Amino acid sequence: MSQLAISRVVLRFSLHGAPRTSLRLIEAPGRILPALRFTTPQCSSHAVRGFSSNPQLQKKAGKANRSHARTDSNPPVNKGVPPTPTDEAYDVSGLESQILKAIEKLTHELSQLRSGGKLNPDIVESLKVQLGTAGHGKETVRLGDIAQVVPRGRVLNVICGEEGHIKPITTAIAASPHSLTPLAPEPSNPLTIQVPLPPPTGESRRAAVESAVKAAERADKLIQQARQEHNKKLRKYSVNREVLPDDLQKAKNLMEEVVKKGHVEVKRISDGAKRVLESQ
Repeated sequence: MSQLAISRVVLRFSLHGAPRTSLRLIEAPGRILPALRFTTPQCSSHAVRGFSSNPQLQKKAGKANRSHARTDSNPPVNKGVPPTPTDEAYDVSGLESQILKAIEKLTHELSQLRSGGKLNPDIVESLKVQLGTAGHGKETVRLGDIAQVVPRGRVLNVICGEEGHIKPITTAIAASPHSLTPLAPEPSNPLTIQVPLPPPTGESRRAAVESAVKAAERADKLIQQARQEHNKKLRKYSVNREVLPDDLQKAKNLMEEVVKKGHVEVKRISDGAKRVLESQ
């Protein structure tokens, strides 16, 4: 029987049999080809895209694009946005800076009193010294520019740069209104002038304490001036209605808290200085 006849017999048998029977083609004895299965045509998994006169190009994301990408986990951050009036109302960095300057100035002024009022190296270095003679011309210089003042206990050592400066420096120290008596240089230190400091008396202690009190008052005044400047800024926001009333009140409370801490620090420093001055 020919191959075509065998195919027809198998096909006729399959049409009268069960509908699930698969068709098989017999090409040769002992060899069965795979069954043919009829399937309904399905749409392609690839969506058909229409043509457009303005195609949308997908740009590769670079560093700049990734930084501006909007995602829920990484929202964009605008670094160049200026602060809002509300942010400026809560910003007390300028106020704190002014208070810090007032405290630093107070500390410097009190350090001038720890050596016994005006008897300290800075006062001696600020004395005016006349160099030269009338015939060759005189020159007035600051003592600290031609000598170094080193405190050692109750003695100030004035170290001269040149031997010719010893006499004019000694004259300037003795003529100062601070009741100082400079000693002649010792042979072992020919360029050093020793200036003993007189022991503090009750009057000098009281004067030093009064100076400390006045220095603290000046520091408190500087703090109040800084508060006034900051309060003017808050008042401007209130008049222009740039800041909500609740935020404005919180900003004022923050200002008062910073100012209060400044006054407390001034009192703490000045009280400590007064105790030291009274014990000398």
